Amino acid sequence: MMTKTMKRWTLETIAVGAPLNLAETAIPSPGAGEVLVRVKAVSLNYRDKLVRETGMGLPIQFPFVPASDMAGVIEAVGDDVTRFAAGDRVMSTFHPGWIDGKPLGDARTPPYRTLGGFYPGVLSEYVAMPEDWLVSAPQSLDYAEASTLPCAGLTAWFALVERGKIKPGDSVLVQGTGGVALFGLQIAAAQGAEVFVTSSGEEKLERAKALGAHHGIDRNKSDWVEEVYRLTNDRGIDHIFEIAGGPNFAQSLKAVAPQGRISVIGVLEGFDISGPVAPLLLKSPTVQGISVGHRRALEDFVRAVDSIGLKPVIDHRYALGEASAAFDHLDRGPFGKIVIEL
Repeated sequence: MMTKTMKRWTLETIAVGAPLNLAETAIPSPGAGEVLVRVKAVSLNYRDKLVRETGMGLPIQFPFVPASDMAGVIEAVGDDVTRFAAGDRVMSTFHPGWIDGKPLGDARTPPYRTLGGFYPGVLSEYVAMPEDWLVSAPQSLDYAEASTLPCAGLTAWFALVERGKIKPGDSVLVQGTGGVALFGLQIAAAQGAEVFVTSSGEEKLERAKALGAHHGIDRNKSDWVEEVYRLTNDRGIDHIFEIAGGPNFAQSLKAVAPQGRISVIGVLEGFDISGPVAPLLLKSPTVQGISVGHRRALEDFVRAVDSIGLKPVIDHRYALGEASAAFDHLDRGPFGKIVIEL
């Protein structure tokens, strides 16, 4: 290796606007069962903003490296590594160790041992981690595009395909035009579903339609639930991406079709969801919380990405030195994903 040191971004404190520090540190060596990845791209999620501002109750160790999602190339492998070799293109997994089936954890302590939170994050030129924490990147995507899959992409896939068993002809509604919403739009359209998008402003809705959405609802101009009733002849929506959370959950209960499905994904309007019990009882929808997904589903999603030619929507690509600007853009609400390229 040419150099023995690397750059990484760290936080020394948790607070709104907590300063990001670009530090120089030693390149780690991979231990037994570990690989050393040269990070090529890191994508940011709304959850990275929450961790930076609040810590989310996690046992954060300082200096803390933020961000959970990266794509890169394997630089070196430790002893007993069998899944990868030097030169392989890989991506991180959001929940390290959750391979398939039920998530890790129990009723008292739900599973949340994730990268960029419980574990250090990946906003670094190199990372060393167990080989089980990685999957092969899609062949059809560049590193920046691949870095958007582990959290936002897999969340949408897990909600619609792994858990939702989406079928051609189903109706899907996504709220907003952030990373998870646009992945949901693209996956649903590729599966032959009828896609509805709610957002603020005609420009975003037109861009969503260019990606495959069939209907755009400007939530600033009308009651979006009434628009759903009108557009579906009162039938409602089979799969709703509940991204706002809080009291907006009540609107999703009104809009969902009988025996439809609401995937609770986001907390933009609050950590406590609320809504009337009548539609919950009378329509009997499935309400599922989605905390990203397991490694096997990410591997399924990678195959689908290569098969259907899905291209993640990246709002802006920043350089490594521009991490603060990238987080500022995340605050403003991107159309799609924010990526930092290394």
